Amino acid sequence: MSEMKPIYVLNGPNLNRLGKREPEIYGHDTLADVEAWCREAAGLRPVVFMQTNSEEKLIDLVHEAIDEGVGIIINPAAFTFTSLALLDALKMFKGPIIEFHISNVHRREAIYHRSYVSMTATTVMAGLGAKGYPIAVKALELLISEGKR
Repeated sequence: MSEMKPIYVLNGPNLNRLGKREPEIYGHDTLADVEAWCREAAGLRPVVFMQTNSEEKLIDLVHEAIDEGVGIIINPAAFTFTSLALLDALKMFKGPIIEFHISNVHRREAIYHRSYVSMTATTVMAGLGAKGYPIAVKALELLISEGKR
């Protein structure tokens, strides 16, 4: 039996402040809560769960996922709207990618309406709050089982 490849749950800048930063938008759940929910939702599937405030490190994590992973859930935070380099890295990934946002970015200021990541993501999930992460894990498993990109 071959080893099951991991899914990557990647989180961008300021998500380490989840639970403290703008709780009226992002809620009171912490990133540690989110990680626990993702691991529970994944069951036997390994999860690489990472957060970074660095664009360079986030790109390095995508490169790692290209080599080692089967699917990506990415909440790029502000890099969603600014990083062509992140888009280029994600375009190299052969499996499904879910772009995830805690808030509904389309109900926010216009600056949050143009996502570079959406240009390559398999699907976008937004507005479910932090508790939407485990739903994203289940959705990613479905996409993987269907062989979607």
